[in-house]
Amino acid sequence: MIQNRKFIQKIMLFPKKLIFLIFFISFLGLLLMYDASMGHFGTIAKKQLLYFLLFLPVMFLIALIDIRILFNCSYYIYALSLCLLLLGTVLGYKAMGATRWINLGFIRFQPSELMKIGVILAVARYFHSIDDEQKNKLSLLTMPIIMAVIPLIVILKQPDLGTALVLVTIVFVIFFLVGVRIWKFAIVAVAGLSASPFIWNHLHDYQKKRILIFLDPERDPLGAGYNIIQSKIAVGSGGIWGKGRMESTQAKLDFLPEHHTDFIFSLFAEEFGFVGGVILLISYLFIILDASFIGTNCKNTFGKLAVFGLITIFSTHVFMNLGMVIGLLPVVGIPLPLLSSGGTAMGATMIAFGIIINIHLNYNERIPSNKLGYLS
Repeated sequence: MIQNRKFIQKIMLFPKKLIFLIFFISFLGLLLMYDASMGHFGTIAKKQLLYFLLFLPVMFLIALIDIRILFNCSYYIYALSLCLLLLGTVLGYKAMGATRWINLGFIRFQPSELMKIGVILAVARYFHSIDDEQKNKLSLLTMPIIMAVIPLIVILKQPDLGTALVLVTIVFVIFFLVGVRIWKFAIVAVAGLSASPFIWNHLHDYQKKRILIFLDPERDPLGAGYNIIQSKIAVGSGGIWGKGRMESTQAKLDFLPEHHTDFIFSLFAEEFGFVGGVILLISYLFIILDASFIGTNCKNTFGKLAVFGLITIFSTHVFMNLGMVIGLLPVVGIPLPLLSSGGTAMGATMIAFGIIINIHLNYNERIPSNKLGYLS
């Protein structure tokens, strides 16, 4: 009886606005899948609904487990994610010139999405186990750098430039939050700029082409620049109020490939216009602010770093996807969270929110540490 009461009390403490916004944006995604199928509850919409219903209980289950279990399993999650990443790279399903998926039959799973969460949990646990005054010692920064660099190399090998950029952003944010001095970031930035010619020479031809097309889409309007041009036309043609549901020329005439995945915002903007776009962006902003508030209030280092790392994934995906569809960033194949179709993206997002909600429920929990970050 007491346990049931505690369980109900925990449910009542869930961040209601955050959960509402997750449902709201996911519902908009389902509407767009329905519209993309021209009013038929077709395969795309059915799959998206299935993914949402499959991962929703996973989110709540993760939210309700003991945070100490999450903490203790962090390195195991990292190791499992790395094994799956290597398996996907060596034996995975190949599509669009990249080998980054594991085909499970009912879903094509992309291990790099889980890898981002694994890196965050492992690095957050590591820094939780180190005294604040030691966090700037170069010798103690080596291990989290290795934790990030190993999957980064594998992801670049797949190749998946978009996910690699997200992973680099996550690590920079976490290192900044633990108090790594600015001059160390400056050295890395200068080294990165100095290595630009080397990096350019080792990019794949299609990656170079994406960057060149980003700078000038008109150089290949019927080829590599076609998606960006059509995407900007769709966004602009929506006007202030949009054309209305199922009135998108992109859906009707199929001008824009992948309008239900990477370019879902183009379809949304054409149907719902500038006003709809603003409402969507405000919804994303409130999710980011709510999660940041949870991270700020968390009393333990592990929870704080985990929340900010996870919300960095979310916000970076939003920023990169929107920048991509309106031509401000190169096309890198980053989905729009909760809106784009895809089982892996939906699953990773729901798992991330489950962890964030868990930390919200346990913000005042003291997590013991052995002060040897890389040991169990």
